[in-house]
Amino acid sequence: MSTAEIVIATRKVPWKRVRKAAKRLVPLALALLLIPKILAAYLIFGLLDIRRNRQLSRQLFEQYFVGNGLLTWLLAPFNLLMDLLTLPFRNQGVYQLDDLPPAYREEISSLIQAASRSRLVEQLQERVEGQDRVMQFFKWYGKNIPTSFDVPEFHRSYKYIRTIGVSVFNKQRSTSKHFGPLRVTLRVLYNINTIDDRNAFIQVGNLKHHWCDNKLLIFDDTLQHESHNDTDRVRYCMFIDILRPSCVPALTSAIVTGLRIILLRIRYVFYRNWNVVK
Repeated sequence: MSTAEIVIATRKVPWKRVRKAAKRLVPLALALLLIPKILAAYLIFGLLDIRRNRQLSRQLFEQYFVGNGLLTWLLAPFNLLMDLLTLPFRNQGVYQLDDLPPAYREEISSLIQAASRSRLVEQLQERVEGQDRVMQFFKWYGKNIPTSFDVPEFHRSYKYIRTIGVSVFNKQRSTSKHFGPLRVTLRVLYNINTIDDRNAFIQVGNLKHHWCDNKLLIFDDTLQHESHNDTDRVRYCMFIDILRPSCVPALTSAIVTGLRIILLRIRYVFYRNWNVVK
C-alpha cells in the first residue's frame, strides 16, 4: 500500500466513534476491575461486623447480607470506625446503667423521673387506642419535635441524650428480627407501665430481657433484636438514644448532628412499619 493509500484509509477511520466508545468502555473496564475489590472489602467489613452477634447461624447471615440487615451491612465501615473512635470504651453490646459514666446515668435517671411525673401513659392512651404499633417522638438526633403532649423535660437540652420517644405495642403485637442501621449511639429502653407478664420481652441476640424483671435495657441496636408483647395489655416503652461514651464526645456529637441534617427529611423511612404520631 502506497503512502497516499495509507493516508486515505486513515481518514476513513471513524475517530469520533472510537473516542465515544472509549469513553464508555474505559469506565466500564475500571468498574469491572474495582468492583470485585470493593465487594471483597465489604465482605470483610460485614464479617467483622456480624461476628458481634453471639448466636451466629445461617438465618442470621442471610438476614444480614441479603435481608433486612442489608443497610447495616452497607454502613459497616462507618460503624466499625465508630467502634475505633470510641475506644477505650469498648462496645459491650448490652449494658447495665452502672456501665455508663456518671453524667450519662444522671441524664437517663432524670428523664425516667420526668416520664413518671408527666403521667405520660395517660396522655398517650387516647391517641394510640386501636393501633397496632405507635411511635411518638419528642426529640430526634438532637432536634426537638413539636408535639401536643405536655412533657417539657423531653424538650430540654441534654449533653448526651439525642433521641427521646415512646414506642407503644398494642396487645399481642411483636416485631420480626431486625438490625438498627447506625452505631454512633446506644439505645436505651425503659418500659413505663408495669407489666407482670413474662410474655412481654425483647430478645437481643441470646439475651431474653423480660420487662417484668427489669424495666430498663441499654444495648447496641445494630445487634439483631426483636420485641414481643404477647400479653393482653398495651406496652408503653420509652425510646432513648444516647451518644456512645467516648473520649471525644464533641466529635461524636458533631457526627450525630451531621447525620440528623442528612436524614431528617427521610427519617420516617426507618419507622415505616410504625404509625408515627405527632
